[in-house]
Amino acid sequence: MDESFSVPASWYDGHNALRHQGTARWDGLDRLQLDADSSKIEVPLSELRFSELRGDQRIYRRDKEEGFRLSLEGDLPAGLTRQLPGKSDYGAWIDRLGLGRAAAIFTLASAAAVALFLTAPDWLGPRVPESWERQIGEAMVGDLGGRLCHTPAGDAALNKMLAKVDPGAVKVRAGVANIGMVNAVALPGGQVLLFDGIIQQAESPDELAGVLGHEVGHVRERHVMTALLRQFGLSVLLAGANSGVGNTAAGIASMGYSRDAEREADAYARESMARADISPVATAGFFERLADESGEGTNDNAVAGWLASHPAARERAKAFRAAAKQGEDYRPVLNEAEFAALKSMCEDDKDVESFDLF
Repeated sequence: MDESFSVPASWYDGHNALRHQGTARWDGLDRLQLDADSSKIEVPLSELRFSELRGDQRIYRRDKEEGFRLSLEGDLPAGLTRQLPGKSDYGAWIDRLGLGRAAAIFTLASAAAVALFLTAPDWLGPRVPESWERQIGEAMVGDLGGRLCHTPAGDAALNKMLAKVDPGAVKVRAGVANIGMVNAVALPGGQVLLFDGIIQQAESPDELAGVLGHEVGHVRERHVMTALLRQFGLSVLLAGANSGVGNTAAGIASMGYSRDAEREADAYARESMARADISPVATAGFFERLADESGEGTNDNAVAGWLASHPAARERAKAFRAAAKQGEDYRPVLNEAEFAALKSMCEDDKDVESFDLF
């Protein structure tokens, strides 16, 4: 009990995108008590795994909660330091096997994977084990560092919109990246990112609901690994969580799908919006506006950002407008205050880092 302590801490509990700010208390035994106004949980030290050092912060994950992240700051008691997991030299499984044996296994796996997988992304993508996909997705999000925006009101608005377009029991996770590109991406492991540029481009929350529903469609149809394998080849599978795909936000933004996959994701978005009584007309207007601004249909073909790898924006606008039900009493997916909180999310988050593509 002499080594009991309390220190400032922040954490994500793995159940939503809210960042909790409070204290971590250790009583000298085998668990931490995390205490904040909106979250009070106990975490056994045996379930924690070291993730990374970020300045003077130690970041830990939790075995039983995929999205759990704990950040501890400052000096820790020696007794607690001995119980907390430390940084591994090469990765947990490599440390257990030894570098030489792991390298041999890696070489054999590489040769087998090249022969078996490289030529078949369309059938291989949906068959990639979900544990591998989650690992790759975590690496891609992690490489964004502090560029993910969080505010209580903005997170709540995003979660409300996500619940409308993705009512399934196993939730897709969504976030906002402080990147000015007009883009949104679905990542491996059931994660979706809206770039701040596309949020600022939107004139109504229903427009964003269509974008979000589209990216959720890519997740639900398991298009993501197929696109990664097609674009980046076998390195995605061989590198796993250390994949070069996740090194930059530019790599994430460059992910592309087949036109058929894009149309399937649009169809999923329209179906989910219909179930949630969200008007597809706003999304149609969004595509029409982007087509006008990008010069679609002119000789320069300068369709940038999210439009670049997608079917023609006017084709998509026509399909969304045709999906509207005559006489339906549609209501906005977010109210004005919630939409404003989402729009100002990156500006209001004083801790978020900016990103410059060039």
